Order: sequence, then C-alpha cells, then structure tokens
Amino acid sequence: MQTILGSSGQIGQELAKELYKNYTHDIRLVSRNPRKVNPEDQLSPANLLNFEETNQAVAGSEIVYFTAGLPMNSDMWTVQFPIMIDNVIRACQINHSKLVFFDNTYMYAKNATPQTENSPFQPDGQKATARAKMAQTVIDAMQAGQIETVICRAPEFYGPAKTNSITNTLLFNKIKAGQKARIPVSDQFLRTLIWTPDASRAMALIGNTPDAYGQTWHLPCADSITYKGLVELIQEITYQPISYSIIKMWQFKLASFFNQNSRELQELLPRYQADNIFVSDKFKTRFPEFKITSFEEGIREILTV
Repeated sequence: MQTILGSSGQIGQELAKELYKNYTHDIRLVSRNPRKVNPEDQLSPANLLNFEETNQAVAGSEIVYFTAGLPMNSDMWTVQFPIMIDNVIRACQINHSKLVFFDNTYMYAKNATPQTENSPFQPDGQKATARAKMAQTVIDAMQAGQIETVICRAPEFYGPAKTNSITNTLLFNKIKAGQKARIPVSDQFLRTLIWTPDASRAMALIGNTPDAYGQTWHLPCADSITYKGLVELIQEITYQPISYSIIKMWQFKLASFFNQNSRELQELLPRYQADNIFVSDKFKTRFPEFKITSFEEGIREILTV
C-alpha cells in the first residue's frame, strides 16, 4: 500500500497517476474530500490536524507521501503545519511506514546564491519560518532514526491542469484567457521552475528507491530561464506576439493594503529581485535516465489544452 496525504492537489493527483502507471495499483488517497484518480484507488477522508484520523489514514501503508498544502495564509501555516507533520511522523512510527516528504524552497535565502541540498536554512517571514521548522522536524526524525524518511524539495511550479503558482496565474493563465500577461517584479532575472508532473514522477521514483532514503533530494528541473526568455519562447511556439507588463514591487505593496493575497505575496517577492538557481545535479547524476520536460514541451501542453 502506498498512501498520498494531500491527494487533491496537483502534485498529489500527478503522483497518483505515476504510482498507478509504474509502481503499484494499491494506492490510498487521503484528503478532506478525496476523489479517485485511478479506478482502483482507495479513498480515505481525513483531517491531518486530527491524530486519530491521520493514524487511520496511514495504517497499513508501506510508503506515505506527504504532499498536503494549506491556503496562502501565514497564521494558518504557523499554527497548522507543525501539528500536521507531528501527526504524520507519529503515525508513520506506529505503522512502520516510510515517509516521503514533499518540500519547497521557502526556507532558503532569497538571493542569487545557487541552492543545493546543503544550502543552509535562512527563513525570512512567517511562511518561510513555518516551512523551515517543518523540514527540520522531518530531518530531526530522520537523524534520530525514528522513521525511514526522505525529503523531496522543489522550486516554484509551472504546469498543466490546475497547477497553482505565481507563474501559472500571472503568465500562462492570462495568455490562455486572451489577456495581457503579467510578470512579477522583473523579467531579467533567472527563474528555476519545475514542471508539476516531473516533480511527481521524480518523487515516486525516489520513494520507490530504497537507497534514496535518509537524505534530501532536489527534484529535477530544466535549466533556469528569465521571464523575458519564457515570453520569447511562448511567441516562437504560438507564432503570436505576447504582450505583458511588469508588476513593480511598489504596486504589489500598494495592493497589499487592500487585498489579502497581495499581503501574503509580500514575503515571497524578494526572490524575484535576484537570479533563482535551484541545482538538481544530485538527482540527475543518480537517475540519468529520468527525462526532464523541456520548457518547449511544457508550454505546448499548457497552451494547447
């Protein structure tokens, strides 16, 4: 049995497809309101803030994937994420389940220093602090031998279907709707983006590779690209001119006085003021046969569906 906690999100959905295709049909999907992805999926409604429900959802699982998210709300992250991960770790201990923890890069410094698995945590802001504490809790459990676990870390998403990210929301979704595209802060700095199906495929591979446990892995990404380069690539693929405007920092700050989403974005925006170089060489060396989706392939899929 392989169980996905947080199966309703885009990562969980793609993970369920990949597990069913290449690893096992014995899959349990867990969320507050889970829905089948594959015909043989088992559904287990659960609130990960409740230990008994979490333990019941994990029971009988060989591998548990933590892909659960929360709305972009700093106070909610600060309070709820520690409870969720404590419940999951405890449940995995009791049930002797392996844990695959899906993580982000919020805890890294927001500067141009290349990010590797050994980069120090330098959280700045509530959400970054919450994710740093969460990751450290998993690392502590790993190092203490409490559970067999592995961390899979990914940068900002872009992808098909309901992929939720700044890049999808401001760039691809606008273009698909025939609207003027928007770019946060600058079009000149390098961005590292991960194709959501690639993130899920890589996580399934790591989860089913016994010697991958006990460490952190950066999930595989194509070479970094600027937003200007991304727009030029879109124009080449669609044979259409793409009009866009840049949302300056002061515009985001002004909007934050009136809009909750803009307020929550304030903590993340400094990372758009410098190159973002997320290094996934460790994964590429260990799994050289893994095919990374190119930006050309990703853009075609997003804009032609």
